[in-house]
Amino acid sequence: METFLDLVKRRQSAYSFTNKPVEKEKIDRILETARLSPSACNAQPWKFIVVTDEEKRQEIADATSKRFLPINHFSKQAPVHIVIVEESTNFFTKVGCYGVNRQYPLIDIGIATAHLCLAATDEGLDTHVIGWYNEKKIQQSLEIPENKKVMLVIVLGYSDDEIRPKKRKKIEELVSFNKY
Repeated sequence: METFLDLVKRRQSAYSFTNKPVEKEKIDRILETARLSPSACNAQPWKFIVVTDEEKRQEIADATSKRFLPINHFSKQAPVHIVIVEESTNFFTKVGCYGVNRQYPLIDIGIATAHLCLAATDEGLDTHVIGWYNEKKIQQSLEIPENKKVMLVIVLGYSDDEIRPKKRKKIEELVSFNKY
């Protein structure tokens, strides 16, 4: 039986995708996992826009792969793009953001993104989180209001990439107990 740690070790950013379509039931389960993610004051400051339409998908792929540097070309292969838009938070979260100088919506969206990516891995799918994109093009393509902020694009699909060894700092560099 696979443990949660095994799942985390298996999850990686895919750099190529096959043309195999992703089953709607899998997408639904992945989104349900993201929906259930915790958030500050239960604000749930996100909207997930799932892009499977070929023309729209190519527009989003162009917006993620042609700006500044020729990167993220794998996004053109991915059969599913999930665009995460920051939504308004509730009163208590807004007060918390100003009162303690924390950007809770950004933290919450990060948590939901991690849940989404791990759920995809659990479903046998691969993801790549993209933070470099032309926001205006995405807003225009998906009719996102100008006052809304596109936070991330996640590409999703089946990949035949080999699992790569994870390059991480040693645990001793990252963790301490009872003091810095």
